[in-house]
Amino acid sequence: MPTYIIFDLEFMVVRKHQHLADIIEIGAIKMTEQEGTLVMTDVFHSYVKPSRQYKLTPETTPFTGITQDQVDQAPSFPEALKAFQEWIGEAPYYLCAWGMDDKYQFIQHCRYHQISLDWLQNYNDLQLAFTRLHQSDHRQRIGLKRALDLLQLPFIGEPHRATDDAYNTAKVFLSIFPNIQLVTNNAAEDQLYVSEMVYSTGSEENHPFSKLAAMLGMAQ
Repeated sequence: MPTYIIFDLEFMVVRKHQHLADIIEIGAIKMTEQEGTLVMTDVFHSYVKPSRQYKLTPETTPFTGITQDQVDQAPSFPEALKAFQEWIGEAPYYLCAWGMDDKYQFIQHCRYHQISLDWLQNYNDLQLAFTRLHQSDHRQRIGLKRALDLLQLPFIGEPHRATDDAYNTAKVFLSIFPNIQLVTNNAAEDQLYVSEMVYSTGSEENHPFSKLAAMLGMAQ
């Protein structure tokens, strides 16, 4: 049975888009099928030490809640990614996130650190999938908060917190899973991303594991 990894990345807030926005946090929810029901089974979280701009910009902490001390003590991107890959495990898996920016950022960071892209496979854009189900104009994408409102689901936690955003995205995934067709792909084989660069900003949460019990309880 495949594993479904619903993840979110948070970035240093940068004003000049010619600079790659360093990933400073990774949060993810693991989902598997148990007795015919899709359930949340585990959570991953790691701060990430910036690779290019070591000092956080003045806008980053107010927006994300992530402090300089937290990223100073965090693993490097290659170390954090290795831990993430080990957590994902060996079973066939789908990587799912809200939008395409997180995939682009993983690609750019892996290229910068000369890390193979073979692991970045079966990526599915849940924002596009949800938008296709709920409105005809796919150019006007539905935001995560709006998606939850349409499903009459509350946002749990704080926006711009990686684990919280991943968890709330997972709730949307649970709702639309029976009505979507997941795609298979591999970033290492996708020439579309050879030279493409996309920049993002984002944020995170200070103590994501404190909510794990509540997250797993609400998911079942």
